[in-house]
Amino acid sequence: MAITTAASRLGTSAFSEAPRVELRSNFTEDDVQNVIRAVYRQVLGNDYIMKSERLNSAESLLRNGYITVRDFVRAVAQSELYKKKFFYSNFQTRFIELSYKHLLGRAPYDEAEVIYHLDLYQEKGYAEEVNSYIDSEEYQNNFGENVVPYYRGFNNQKGQKTVGFTRMFQLYRGYANSDRAQIKGSQSRLAGELARNDASPVVGQSGSNNGWAYRESADNTTPNQALGGTTPFGAQSARMYRVEVTSLVKQGYPRVRRSSRAYLVPYDKLSQTLKEVNRVGGKIASITPA
Repeated sequence: MAITTAASRLGTSAFSEAPRVELRSNFTEDDVQNVIRAVYRQVLGNDYIMKSERLNSAESLLRNGYITVRDFVRAVAQSELYKKKFFYSNFQTRFIELSYKHLLGRAPYDEAEVIYHLDLYQEKGYAEEVNSYIDSEEYQNNFGENVVPYYRGFNNQKGQKTVGFTRMFQLYRGYANSDRAQIKGSQSRLAGELARNDASPVVGQSGSNNGWAYRESADNTTPNQALGGTTPFGAQSARMYRVEVTSLVKQGYPRVRRSSRAYLVPYDKLSQTLKEVNRVGGKIASITPA
């Protein structure tokens, strides 16, 4: 059954229709490979993993029955591979958001949960911080020893808060998206609303709807400049469009992996704007009526 009537557009149908991945006692080699793939996909946020990066020792222990699926999840989350992908390169609040998503399959419910894990890391270090998710009663009740964690935050179930459903869409950006390939980069997705105790809007997955890539400004204000000058207030009758540009590199711009800017452009300047963006090496993420 679909999570919502818009499940396909929101990108959740892949999870509502798929069975849970579990390693049973009479498993075959195909079963083990399926579990290993599912754990890498879930715990590494759908990020690409090279053959040389695989945890061959932990895979062998799982295959030979010396460790459980939960132990294998722990091995991946404690690995240097996971640290390189998510710990070293992200703000602490973003890392905690991802830990909830990867290991418990949901978004943080409130600021108190984030503060708890910030304090735990400061007092006991990385290993204990990761173990706190995997050794929790919540993990055991939902996944046990042999079920691969999944995005249960999309479903209403016992012990979950409704606000967790909408917040999952701030962390989940589509079945084909990676947690390391998003416009907002290493910044927290939920810090502001958790601090205000606000609920999130449901935002469609990457590429599934107009304006999906829009990223609000740091001070949460609408841009009042068009590419090359201010918005022509004398031309109020002209239809305005919001053009979001990514990968913009131009004199005076920092050369970072991801950047995002939005401009308000009148219809008669739209073609000129697109040519200017292409000239400086930018990419159009979205064009929507303002």
